[in-house]
Amino acid sequence: MSNVEQDPAELRCGGVATAAEPESELLEPRTVPLGGPRAMMVGRTLPNRDRRMVGAWCFADFYGPADIAGQPGMQVPPHPHTGLQTVSWLLEGEVLHRDSLANEQLVCPGELNLMTAGRGISHSEESPAGHGPVLHGAQLWVALPGEQRDVAPHFEHHGDLPVLSTADGSVTVLMGALDEAVSPARTYTPLMGAEISINAGRAMRLPLEADFEHAVLAMSDGISVDGRPVRVGDMLYLGRGREQVELRADVSGRALLMGGVPFEEQIVMWWNFVGRSHEEVVRAREDWEQGRVAGASDGRFGVVHGYPEPALPAPALPNAELRARGRTRKPS
Repeated sequence: MSNVEQDPAELRCGGVATAAEPESELLEPRTVPLGGPRAMMVGRTLPNRDRRMVGAWCFADFYGPADIAGQPGMQVPPHPHTGLQTVSWLLEGEVLHRDSLANEQLVCPGELNLMTAGRGISHSEESPAGHGPVLHGAQLWVALPGEQRDVAPHFEHHGDLPVLSTADGSVTVLMGALDEAVSPARTYTPLMGAEISINAGRAMRLPLEADFEHAVLAMSDGISVDGRPVRVGDMLYLGRGREQVELRADVSGRALLMGGVPFEEQIVMWWNFVGRSHEEVVRAREDWEQGRVAGASDGRFGVVHGYPEPALPAPALPNAELRARGRTRKPS
């Protein structure tokens, strides 16, 4: 997926926290456009004003359930990525992925699309022709650690993920492990991600890795986390040191549980790039623009074939130098 803002903020993430970790912190999303001229609106919870990462998870967009009957739905033209993994997860609807490695894959609910950008890749995402009337899901990014941020780009699709089921609901493990369920998806840092589906009026108590920091993104209304209500689209950060968490649903509900070892590296995230310095981001932008204008399939980011509209141009860089800072905002 793409951050298509034409004036993207400088996002300086990573590094040791500069403030004491709270036991819980509610993160509210801001509304941003996703796509080109026919953009749909999404809620962006990460990066947040005060907390920019949860483990290596550095970006979280939530959308829907959106009525897209007779409408274009999601239409994100080809765009580049570096230094991260994109995670596509749907609750309803379908999205067609195309990338510059010639992968074309339809993702449906319960299936994971995982793209590792590494040193550079480009892709597009769209609601396919004849798509269903509802689109509901999340788009997430995972920052790659420094020694592996330039790995060769690759793509994975996992249509048969491990599921834990009880009378209270079910857990689908997208990445990492939860209890005895282990996802086949490739990870580069210790982390986990899971969809929690809770039956109406029931609660689920889930084990957590005490060394991880965790957060819960509510994907529907009526969710509470350790007794605290969390509205749809909001994320409740849970801090570190917890060995379990309880999720409850007034009506049948869903949430994403995300966690990981705190990401200690300082990174700079600007537009669709995760780097370590101003120069690295500038170089990635220049490489994208040169390849986009020339249509060079042998360039750093390659070419996405099959999408009916031109690739996205990169926004202008800010006037100030991009610099790294901690993964939380310093207290005033």
